[in-house]
Formats: sequence, structure tokens, C-alpha cells
Amino acid sequence: MIPDTSAMDQAVRPRRLTPVRVAIALAAAGALAVAAVFAVPLVRRWTSAERSVDAASVRIGVVTIGDLERDVAAQGRVVAALHPTLFSPVQGIVRLAVKAGAEVKKGDLLATVDSPALASKLTEERATLASLESELGRAQIASRQSHVKSKQAIDVLAVKHQAAERALTRTRNLAEQGALASFEVEKAGDDLQLAKFELDNARETAGLEKETQAFEIETRRLAVQRQQAVVAEIERQIGELRIAAPFDGLVAGVSVQDRDAVAANQAIVTVVNLSALEVELDMPENQATGVAPGTPAEIGYGGATYPGKVVAIAPEVKDSAVRGTVSFAGAPPPGLRQNERVSVRVLLERRSQVLKVPRGPFLEVGGGRSAYVIRGDVATRRPIQIGVTGVSEVEVTAGLRAGDKVVVSDTSDFEGADSVLLR
Repeated sequence: MIPDTSAMDQAVRPRRLTPVRVAIALAAAGALAVAAVFAVPLVRRWTSAERSVDAASVRIGVVTIGDLERDVAAQGRVVAALHPTLFSPVQGIVRLAVKAGAEVKKGDLLATVDSPALASKLTEERATLASLESELGRAQIASRQSHVKSKQAIDVLAVKHQAAERALTRTRNLAEQGALASFEVEKAGDDLQLAKFELDNARETAGLEKETQAFEIETRRLAVQRQQAVVAEIERQIGELRIAAPFDGLVAGVSVQDRDAVAANQAIVTVVNLSALEVELDMPENQATGVAPGTPAEIGYGGATYPGKVVAIAPEVKDSAVRGTVSFAGAPPPGLRQNERVSVRVLLERRSQVLKVPRGPFLEVGGGRSAYVIRGDVATRRPIQIGVTGVSEVEVTAGLRAGDKVVVSDTSDFEGADSVLLR
């Protein structure tokens, strides 16, 4: 039996601190103190920031002062300003003279439409014209014949009138000599009066016949002119059966096959003028305000910029976009092809010496009413006001100063926090 543990206890003498150990302990204590001093600001930032994000995922822009252009950027499609589709003027059989993709000169034959019905109608109308011309000539001859007869009748009556005057004179002379009775003088006077009435009536009748014949001739002449117009119109229609190129260009497409039967006003061939090119573009409706015909623009193609202007703007909004047309101010760049994609900037306004910041997704996230300003590694939310908006820059009217660093990338990860630590 063991009464207690005194027999196993052993007295231990306290260790004495050596100078080396004292130095190590002091150095460790100093290091801890220095770490605590540097950790205090970090701890304060961690405790003051509501959220933290990776700094590498944030894009920063600097607020500057300079010129700002309000513009609209869009992708456009090159189209030919002149690209008419030529139609068949009448029903018939088409004969093609070109194929799609062929280059043509102005006046070159593209297609011909054979129309037997139109040719037959032209022959019929020409025969009618010849008949009317013949009737006009016959009426003119009849008028001259009537004029001759009337003149002959008038001449005869004029001679009778003169003979009656001479008879009256002789009768008066004989009556004065007592060789004739007075009633003979009266009878000679009556004969003279009757001859005068017949002569006057013949002259009036000849005048009326002349007017009537002139009216008939004019009526037939108008009928001939009308028929000439009908024939000329059919000849014009037959001339249009030869479909020719309206300008130098390219055959963009052929809508029918050779020897096809076509109806009137059916599309035959489309020709484009590659020397007159334009750009069609769709602009967001909220950015198209202020765009009007004549607004200057810049067209980007092949690494170069070409001046242009807006020549047309749609009066309606379709699918939240407004369609416009931009033309080149000078000659289009060589090698440009139809339906090729180009970039377009429509220049709406230029402002000088304004406070501006690079444009970025932060505008959509904050609605243009707030931005995160960076101080050190903490981004603080600040209310701002936005003015003119350009393609790459926006004007800041309040809330920021020149030299401020602003988060211009997407700030949706900040979740609306007032301060964010950029770690």
C-alpha cells in the first residue's frame, strides 16, 4: 500500500531566461505591435464597406474636361440608291437577253416581250387611220367641188342681174320716146329686182355651204388626229416591249425564265446602279430624336471614315427602332458591295469644354443617377446627373469633378451598396 505520492515527487528549479530568449520574445512582441498598427485601417475598411468585389473585374474611367459629340452609332447595310425592277408592259412571251450578275450599259437590251395581240391591234388601228385619212381627203375634194359649183351659179346669176339692168334701161328709154307702154317699164324693174334677190340668195347659200364644209373637214381632221394618237400610243407600247437598261449597272436578279408566259405588270428583271450607293440603318427610338434629313454622319469602312449625311428618316417607329438612310457626301469607297455591313455615326451635336466620363454599363445599372467613385481601394456610391450622351462618352452635369475615378463597368454585383471594397 502506497500512502501518498511524496516518494515520487521531484523538486524542479525555475529556468532562468537567457539573453537570446529575451531578444526573441521582444522581437515577436514588436512584430505583433507593428502588424496591429497596419491591420487597423484594413479592419476599418473591411468593417466600413458593405460588400467586396475583385478589383480585376472592375473597369475604371477618369472624369475629364473636353469636347463631347452627341451622336448615334449603328450598323448599316449598303444598298443601291437606284435599284428599279422592270416590269412587263403587256401580256406575252418573254425572251431574256441577260443573266443575273451581268454588267450592263445604259440602253443595253435586257429582255423582249412578244405580244401578238398588240401587233394585231396596231395593224387594225393603222388601217382605221388610213380610212379616216381617205375620208378627210374625200371631204376636202367635195368641198372644192361645191365651191366651184357655187361660184358658177353666182356668176350666172350675176350675168342675169346685169342683163336685167340693161333691159330696164332700154325699156325706160323706149317708154320716154313713146314706143312702149309704162307697164313694160314696171315689168323690166320687177325682173331686175328678182335677179338681184336670186344673186344675193346664191351668195348667202354659198357662204353657208362653205362654213358647213369647213366644219365637216375639221371634224374629219380631228378624227384623223385622234386616230394618229391611238396609233402612236400602240407604237409606244410596242417600243416598250424592248426592255432596256435605264443606266450603267448590274443585273441584280431575274424573276422569270426564258420563253415564260408573263402577265401585264409582272416583274422581269432588277437592275442596280453601283455608282450610287446608300446605307440603311436602324436607330433606337430613344436615340433617334433630333435626327433629320441633312444631319451629318460618318461611315466607317475598311478602317477609314467617309463623310455622309442623312437623306431620309422614317416617320414611324417599328420594332422599337427608326429606319434611316445615309448617303455618301462624295464618291463611295472602291470595292464596296451591296448588302455589305458598315458602321455609321450620326453626329447630332458638339459641345466644348464639358465634364465627361467614358460611357459604360454603369449608366444602365444606375439609371444615370449614381456612380461609384474610387478612393484608395473603396468605391463609394455618389449621386450624379447626366447631360448629353455620346457613343463613347457622356456629359456629367453634377456630382463629379475632373480627376475623379469612376467605376464605368457593370455595377450590378455591387447590389446598390453605398461602399464597396475592391480587394
